[in-house]
Amino acid sequence: MKRTEIIIILLMLRVVPCLADNSLKEDGREVGQGVKKFGKETGKAVKEGGREAGHALKEGGREVGQSFRKFGKEAGPALKEGGRESGQAAKKAGRSMGEWFRDMGHSIRNFFSGRSDTAK
Repeated sequence: MKRTEIIIILLMLRVVPCLADNSLKEDGREVGQGVKKFGKETGKAVKEGGREAGHALKEGGREVGQSFRKFGKEAGPALKEGGRESGQAAKKAGRSMGEWFRDMGHSIRNFFSGRSDTAK
């Protein structure tokens, strides 16, 4: 009986590693399939998130562009009017300076020629 028991034990030892090996392979396959599935789902989520972010940026850019356009339409006439007014003020100041220099020139001429201010 001892011999039979030894043979059975040896056969069991031989069969158990095979069962463990198959179990490890199966578990490895399951883990691999799980990782693959997770990767696909993650890829889809990233793709969808990127698409949504792109749409949001596009819409935000459109709104900013419309705001700049509206600001330009409103600011343009105001700037034009401001430029017109400042141009008129500069023209008036230029005339005043010209008159001042002309009067100064007359005063200098009269001083050196000996004329009085009343005898222009």
